[in-house]
Amino acid sequence: MGFILLGLSAHPKLEKTFFVLILLMYLVILLGNGVLILVTILDSHLHTPMYFFLGNLSFLDICYTTSSVPLILDSFLNPRKTIPFSACAVQMFLSFAMGATECVLLSMMAFDRYVAICNPLRYPVVMSKAAYVPMAAGSWVAGSITAMVQTSLAMRLPFCGDNVINHFACEILAVLKLACADISINVVSMVVANVIFLGVPVLFISFSYVFIITAILKIPSTEGRKKAFSTCSAHLTVVVVFYGTILFMYGKPKSKDPLGADKQDLADKLISLFYGVVTPMLNPIIYSLRNKDVKAAVRNLVNQKCFSQ
Repeated sequence: MGFILLGLSAHPKLEKTFFVLILLMYLVILLGNGVLILVTILDSHLHTPMYFFLGNLSFLDICYTTSSVPLILDSFLNPRKTIPFSACAVQMFLSFAMGATECVLLSMMAFDRYVAICNPLRYPVVMSKAAYVPMAAGSWVAGSITAMVQTSLAMRLPFCGDNVINHFACEILAVLKLACADISINVVSMVVANVIFLGVPVLFISFSYVFIITAILKIPSTEGRKKAFSTCSAHLTVVVVFYGTILFMYGKPKSKDPLGADKQDLADKLISLFYGVVTPMLNPIIYSLRNKDVKAAVRNLVNQKCFSQ
C-alpha cells in the first residue's frame, strides 16, 4: 500500500534544525527563480535564446524542488513518515524527469554559447525562434520519457518484504533495494539512461567549451576577450556546480567500517538533501551576480515596483 520514509528518524534533534534551514532555502529558490522567470518574460532586452533557456532552467528548478522538498519538510515534523505507493511513483517520476531535463537543457545552453561566440554572424539564423523553442521543448520531452520508462520499470517490481526507504523521498535507487525480484533490467536501463543523460551532455558541453575558449583566446583585445567570456561564465559556473556535486555524491569511496558506515549513511543523506536544494538556489544567484543584463533587468523591475507604490 505504501512506503515508510526513514529520513532523519534516527536523529530527531537534527530534524527541527534542518526543517528551518531547508524551508528558508526553499523560499529563496522560489523567490530567486521566480524573479528570473519574471524578468525574462517582462524585459524585452532579455527576449533572446540564452534567456529563454534560463527561464526554462529556473522553472525546472522550481518544479524539481517542489517535487520533493514539501514532502521532506513534512517528514521532519510528522512522526509517521509514510507515503502511498502511487504518490511515491509520482514523486519518483517528477524528480527523475527534472534531473534528466536539466542535463539536456544545460547542453542546449552550451550549444547556444558556442554558436554565439564561435559563429556570431550566423547566430540569428542558427538560433532562431524556430530552433531554440523546439530545443527547449525537446529537453522536457526527453527527460519525461526516460523518467516514465524508469518509473514504470521500478513500479512493476514486487515489493513483498521490508517497506522502509532509507531516504528522505522516493529516490529510485533506494526503492529498487526493496524489491524482492531480479532488478537486472532496471540496472541496465539506469546505466543506459546515465550514459545518455549524464555522459553525452558532459562530453557535448566539454567539447563546446574547448571551441569556445579557443575562439576567445584568438580575440586580439583584452576587453574583447573579457566581454566574450562574461557571456558564458555564468553558464559554465552552473555546469561545474551541477556536475561537480553529482560526481562528489556518487564518486566518493564507501566506508567498510560498520561505525563509519552509519556516519557515512547520514552524510550521504545530508549531501543528497542539500544537492536537491543548493544547486537550484545557487542558479539564480550565479546568473544575477555574473550577468550584467540580468542585474539590470532585476534593478529595473524593483524600481518599477517602488515607483508604482
